[in-house]
Amino acid sequence: MISFLDDGPADAGTTLLLAHGAGAPMDSDWMNAVSAQLAGKGVRTLRFEFGYMAARRSGQRKPPPRAEVLLDEYRQAVAAAATGGRLLIGGKSLGGRVASMVADELFRTGKIAGLVCLGYPFHPPGQPDKLRTAHLAAMECPTLICQGERDPFGIREEVASYKLAGTIAVQWLPDGDHDLKPRKASGRTLADNLDEATGRVAAWR
Repeated sequence: MISFLDDGPADAGTTLLLAHGAGAPMDSDWMNAVSAQLAGKGVRTLRFEFGYMAARRSGQRKPPPRAEVLLDEYRQAVAAAATGGRLLIGGKSLGGRVASMVADELFRTGKIAGLVCLGYPFHPPGQPDKLRTAHLAAMECPTLICQGERDPFGIREEVASYKLAGTIAVQWLPDGDHDLKPRKASGRTLADNLDEATGRVAAWR
């Protein structure tokens, strides 16, 4: 049975089903901060954990499996998510990548309205030739990717050279890393970048 952390107004017009990244749980400080900011902007979030991460709560140190192994778990979460309005799916890093791999089938069947990726892992750090973008070239589902400009999983200059479908919008966060966090010298804070990212999500149609 899938357990959700439910944040934001129960009567929200938009709900975002949000999956965690590879190494941190659904109630990490980062996920808490994003959910709180979205709630403050009128977006409800439903957070859930993949089985390997949930098992860690009982002491089982399971590594994250390949993204393809998690597709059915994401489909099950969508089926279990009770929403009265528009449903978006997405996640942080790995969670967003898994969501992107099921987005088109769910969009075509009317189950979701769009996809939100927060820090998409375009390639493993230091391995820019190992791209994870093939399915993004023909994406039919409306997609918003919020990406830090210096994210080692895909910096701005690299992503500009990728073939991405016209349905994909990329919101660049100034000086952000994979957590969207800027360096102190930039004059910005993580809160600034999260506010910009969540504002874009809330306004996105």
